[in-house]
Amino acid sequence: MAGKMKETSKYSDDSLSSFNESTGSLNRSYNDISEHENGIYVIVRSRPLSTKENRASEPSIVSFPGNGRILVEGFQTIGGSNGPKSKLFSFNVVFEPASTQEDIFQYSGIKKLIEMAAEGFNTTCFCYGQTGSGKTHTLTGPPGMFFNKRIEPFSADHGLVFRSFMYLFRLVQQRQDLHFVLKASFLEIYNEKVIDLLNPGTVRKPLDVRWSRKARNFYVDNLFMVDCEELDDLQAVLEEGMKNRTVGSHNMNECSSRSHTMLTVYITSEQQISEDGVFITKQGKINFVDLAGSEMTKKTMSEGKTLEEANNINKSLMVLGYCIASLSDPKKRKGHIPYRDSKLTKLLSDSLAGTGVTLMIACISPARSNASETISTLRYAARAKKIKTKPVIVMFHRRFKVFLDNY
Repeated sequence: MAGKMKETSKYSDDSLSSFNESTGSLNRSYNDISEHENGIYVIVRSRPLSTKENRASEPSIVSFPGNGRILVEGFQTIGGSNGPKSKLFSFNVVFEPASTQEDIFQYSGIKKLIEMAAEGFNTTCFCYGQTGSGKTHTLTGPPGMFFNKRIEPFSADHGLVFRSFMYLFRLVQQRQDLHFVLKASFLEIYNEKVIDLLNPGTVRKPLDVRWSRKARNFYVDNLFMVDCEELDDLQAVLEEGMKNRTVGSHNMNECSSRSHTMLTVYITSEQQISEDGVFITKQGKINFVDLAGSEMTKKTMSEGKTLEEANNINKSLMVLGYCIASLSDPKKRKGHIPYRDSKLTKLLSDSLAGTGVTLMIACISPARSNASETISTLRYAARAKKIKTKPVIVMFHRRFKVFLDNY
């Protein structure tokens, strides 16, 4: 497997710095993540109306007043009483339908997240939203780009993950005072089973999620990790995992993610701070989490295996929603938080209310037919924005003693 990943070609230093910037439509009261941020940083991305929705003359129910706000109008409450309703939400940044993949990278706060991971923080970027709202597109780009010929490194379709890889390697090259070691893993949670996407095997044997008393967090036992010395090593991890992840088709999405996925880059840096051999080592990481979309099974017309998948997806998202609701309430957050009720919340527990830094990207559809799911996603995101965390750097120091023989 590792040998297979090494077959890709090498990129020059120039290629890392020549990724084109673009200007799209951004509703930006833009405030980047800062070292003082003590909560989940939440942004919203609205996709354009789809071809199917335009063909059906579906109206858009969302508008963008500015200053990080999004207005949802013309939707009906349960029972449709008292006519159409409207609701105004406010977030850190809101991206309008015309926003490009490069806009998301430049203004979402992901660059600061990468910098903090390189400094020793545990960071997470996760996408949430209904099926077909653009989560996978935002993180990794169109799914088709991983199943055909080799990926074009300068494609405008690239999502946050590949763009983040390029930015991370630029940082590593600039910090000549530090020695960096990068590793990566890629897993999926399918029907409440954790599968290693880099080493799935023919039977896709599930891995155990265990609690570490020493680190005081959950981890996946025997998860395969790849040493990443070059940019194309990370690209190969992305390609391999995307080819192995579970996807399916239903009435709302031709290429629907049937599992939650988590790609993690582990960043260890070492710096000598004194001439007598004292070194400081920092251990950070960044998780890229693509949550499977919430589904209304009547609309997706799921049945059989697809229905079982949908039920498991919705169940884990309900647990995640309950955790977020509890953490966002000052009275409830001191009580029991049910992280152990799903594999997803176990692995996200540190990101949600621990020592990490988290960026949430809420993806929505502007179509009226998806109004209830859009409102639900925005309410979910608004609750997440209230969660407070206490980021810390994972760091330790050691001393080398050098003995020289005298002849």
